[in-house]
Amino acid sequence: MHFGFGERPATVRSDPGPAVPRGRRIAAVLLALLALLLGSLISPAYACGCGAMVPGEGSSISVDREVSAVRWDGEREEIAMRLSVRGDAREAAWIMPVPSRADVRLGDRALFDELAELTAPVHKERRYFWPREGDFPFSDPEVGDGAGAGAPESPAPVGVTGRERLGPFDVARLTASDPDALADWLEQEGFRLPERLSQALRPYVDQGWSYVAIRLAPDEGGSSTLGGALDPLRISFASDRLVYPMRLSRLAQQPQALELYVLAAHRMETRSAIGGYLPDVTYAGRLGASAGPALDSFAGGRTRYLTAIEQIFPQPSDIAGDHELRRTATDEPYQEVLYDEELLRWAGIPAWIVTIGGTALLLLTAIIWRAVTRARRTVTPPPPVWTPPPLD
Repeated sequence: MHFGFGERPATVRSDPGPAVPRGRRIAAVLLALLALLLGSLISPAYACGCGAMVPGEGSSISVDREVSAVRWDGEREEIAMRLSVRGDAREAAWIMPVPSRADVRLGDRALFDELAELTAPVHKERRYFWPREGDFPFSDPEVGDGAGAGAPESPAPVGVTGRERLGPFDVARLTASDPDALADWLEQEGFRLPERLSQALRPYVDQGWSYVAIRLAPDEGGSSTLGGALDPLRISFASDRLVYPMRLSRLAQQPQALELYVLAAHRMETRSAIGGYLPDVTYAGRLGASAGPALDSFAGGRTRYLTAIEQIFPQPSDIAGDHELRRTATDEPYQEVLYDEELLRWAGIPAWIVTIGGTALLLLTAIIWRAVTRARRTVTPPPPVWTPPPLD
């Protein structure tokens, strides 16, 4: 199977056959990749938050985790993505829609480590008095506690605006400005755009969005399978609104989780839940003078307010569009606090046992003391009874 870009030969290929002119070969490769990507999305192996990933024929791949960092200065947006995958695929393809022509380059792995460290919840200890499930006497004490950005000027119906090799990735940038142009172009080449995918892509095509199509392979020879955390990518494009593409995720067959770091001039929030649970803000705060080399480089000087957002989509088919983010009313900081709760103990003994036992002991002591005191008390004999003398 062959779905590479540029002059590099396919990772998995049998007899190369007769020579083909370079221009026709490049066009055929791009056509094959895009057809594979779009055609396979009828039942994709995995639709991730920012697009869709498709493995090579006869193999499987799943995305265990997707983390994205977005920087927006009011005019230009940049998305850094890191995917962790597993499966038996020796190569896979991934497509992402963007509102305007994009620049693509490799990202820095350290960026996500620094973000995770900065936004980690603060742990505080908190003790409780009364026993709970898992504490004596309720259980065995050995058991623990349990689309919206502006469209560019109209280009040709379908075009290839650029391609490059970035580390393990072959990257192609495509455009399609007519709602039917992409389907017609594929049909002329012998491919048919599925109706379900056509509906999912139509809003992007209507607005003249572009696409970033990427081939992923673990090494030059493709002898090993894709696995673990892939090298992050940074994709930047012009946009007068902060938008995070999510529409293709509605084609996923399993619940989706969004983990998004947003760097802007102010604290940001999503305009709506777009079909998922209400997003949770897990961190909000302005970066200090030095937040870390990778984070400082990504944030720059104008976009140093960080908002961390998490969201769950239990039914991907309910996703109604792309996430648009806006400035919140205030820049109030927030950091999640996790309490490590533990049963209150005194000298290793649960406080409730000491308290109840001590109280019972005091009551018992008082009762015994009273009984002993009463037993030892001298009984005063009653006064003699006076008998009047007899009457004469």
